[in-house]
Amino acid sequence: MASIAGTCSSDVIFRSKERGGNGSSLVHYSGLRPVENMQLDAAGIRPNGFLSASAPKCRKIRAIATPTISAPKRRKDPKKRVVITGMGLVSVFGNDIDTFYNKLLEGESGISLIDKFDASSFSVRFAGQIRDFSSEGYIDGKNDRRLDDCWRYCLVAGKRALEDANLGPQVLETMDRTRTGVLVGTGMGGLTVFSTGVESLIQKGYKKITPFFIPYSITNMGSALLAIDTGLMGPNYSISTACATANYCFYAAANHIRRGEADIMVVGGTEAAVIPTGVGGFIACRALSQRNEDPKKASRPWDKDRDGFVMGEGAGVLIMESLDHAIKRGANIIAEYLGGAVTCDAHHMTDPRSDGLGVSSCISKSLEDAGVSPEEVNYINAHATSTLAGDLAEVNAIKKVFRDTSEIKMNGTKSMIGHGLGAAGGLEAIATIKAITTGWVHPTINQDNLEPAVTIDTVPNVKKKHEVNVGMCFNSPSLCLIRVISFFFFCRTLKNQ
Repeated sequence: MASIAGTCSSDVIFRSKERGGNGSSLVHYSGLRPVENMQLDAAGIRPNGFLSASAPKCRKIRAIATPTISAPKRRKDPKKRVVITGMGLVSVFGNDIDTFYNKLLEGESGISLIDKFDASSFSVRFAGQIRDFSSEGYIDGKNDRRLDDCWRYCLVAGKRALEDANLGPQVLETMDRTRTGVLVGTGMGGLTVFSTGVESLIQKGYKKITPFFIPYSITNMGSALLAIDTGLMGPNYSISTACATANYCFYAAANHIRRGEADIMVVGGTEAAVIPTGVGGFIACRALSQRNEDPKKASRPWDKDRDGFVMGEGAGVLIMESLDHAIKRGANIIAEYLGGAVTCDAHHMTDPRSDGLGVSSCISKSLEDAGVSPEEVNYINAHATSTLAGDLAEVNAIKKVFRDTSEIKMNGTKSMIGHGLGAAGGLEAIATIKAITTGWVHPTINQDNLEPAVTIDTVPNVKKKHEVNVGMCFNSPSLCLIRVISFFFFCRTLKNQ
């Protein structure tokens, strides 16, 4: 989906262990340290040479590997290198990350008829609705009853991410919590609380509005509540950029760490808009698929018979941490964030530029900032909402930057979970990391009649084994890049220092 506020582009790139190179003598980075002046080890890791040229707007990036060309300039200072040490989510497939990704690998659709409210009179009656959600162990009962689902999802995903990073309450008590911040954004905020408050005002008068109307409606409340519950006193705010919300948060949080303002950031997106106001509003925008007779077939990215996106909800949160801090506390390194960029189409409220310029320029700027060559990218978790204009605009943008797409696998997570709006980037960043760590790329389901212009392998309907070198995840309206490091390789690197 294109942003209602103006289209932009957002990506997350992940990287696995090095593959064999072309024998160039240039410096290239392997794992968590540069391999310059190193001999080949038993694993056969070899240096490669790449050039990532500056690419304002839509200028082409060329990657060259020759003995006379410099390698991409990647950050070396461990205090400015940003790694991922934990992940947490709330999804249509539950709160467990492995279960979530296994469902994706199986090609299971989480789209079904809405039963959260009576949608029988709506022209769209289905969504990626979360069912049987439990916050037990994460939110006390009194607050749980008051909170909007948007904040409940945020608290559970955030605390699960902290647990995954071995940053539970007892550990946090021993740390300087002024050096840990929270940045969990949302596209729409506490929409249920807001809608209920307006209804009370109209029907009963202002005196019947709950005192929690303002606090639980505003978009920064997820970050605020998570900080209050955990005592985290570092940078704390939210970003709201529609579909790209979580990726903008990743980009901003990484910069806080690089500038030395924080050691750790709890980062992601949350959303709970499957309510009458949310569904009705998107129906009014004419943005949603209307396949009420077959909801599981409704989200069909790049398929010629697509007719709009499917609403989803949930939360996805990453723990971003300086490499220096992660090493000192013995953290498990899942991924390394390499760089980012943000752009805007400056074109239309809902439609993307057909040439994909906003997206392609953002990808180019992000590759440049991260020191990543286009040739290194062989997996893209695309925005892929199943809209008529958006899907093809993204493909056009990808083709502009990645001139040779023969090695790229590109898929659409939204085909199974719907469009999580502000949570989309967080959920799909986790899916991208899992693709790299498992070596399996989940399918794009409902690929029955592919658009002829889509010449990239969209992993139709069935998962594929794929050794991901660098993976990119993007959501239209920003751009972030992340490199995955296996824990084994991290340990070996430390021993060799």
